[in-house]
Amino acid sequence: MIGFIRGTLIHKEPPWLMVDVHGVGYEIEAPMSTIFGLPAVGSEIQLRTHLAVREDQQTLYGFATDAERRLFRSLLKVSGVGAKLALTVLSGISVEGFAQCVETEDKATLTKLPGVGRKTAERLIMEMRDRLGVDVAGVTAGASTPTAAAAVPRTEAFNALVALGYKPTEARRMLDAVPADIDTTEDVLRRVLRSAAS
Repeated sequence: MIGFIRGTLIHKEPPWLMVDVHGVGYEIEAPMSTIFGLPAVGSEIQLRTHLAVREDQQTLYGFATDAERRLFRSLLKVSGVGAKLALTVLSGISVEGFAQCVETEDKATLTKLPGVGRKTAERLIMEMRDRLGVDVAGVTAGASTPTAAAAVPRTEAFNALVALGYKPTEARRMLDAVPADIDTTEDVLRRVLRSAAS
């Protein structure tokens, strides 16, 4: 898996980019949110990436932030949502805005996105509710808002718990029980896993 690309931006034709990495040109598809924030052609850039491999092609997707990539990957798990629609969502609404739409069940805003009808909006809200257990700032849903520095370990811990096989709702509940003054990812995970084993 290619986790990130760092190199010289040599071509920009939305939604496609080409990045020269030591003489190799990588074609990358990116959402408008990423493309609009890029510097001029000839500048050095770094993008988080997601590699999609199919029988007939390999496509590299690029994102300006980890939050964008996480949302893209979560959207791909939603029934009926492919990479094209996931990029459309990211191009039309911020990660924070999407999370708010899901939390408030705002179908009207989602249906304004190209390719998102009422049924798709309902499915996005239903299936993404648990996957957005921690928002882009890493704030646990339903918990008091921590500082940005304190939020990062919670996000990392949440992602680790989900990777270990815990359901998002269960991971969120476990993290809610961890005192706010525990502020490193390792300590948060240690406390959560100790509680789960007792």
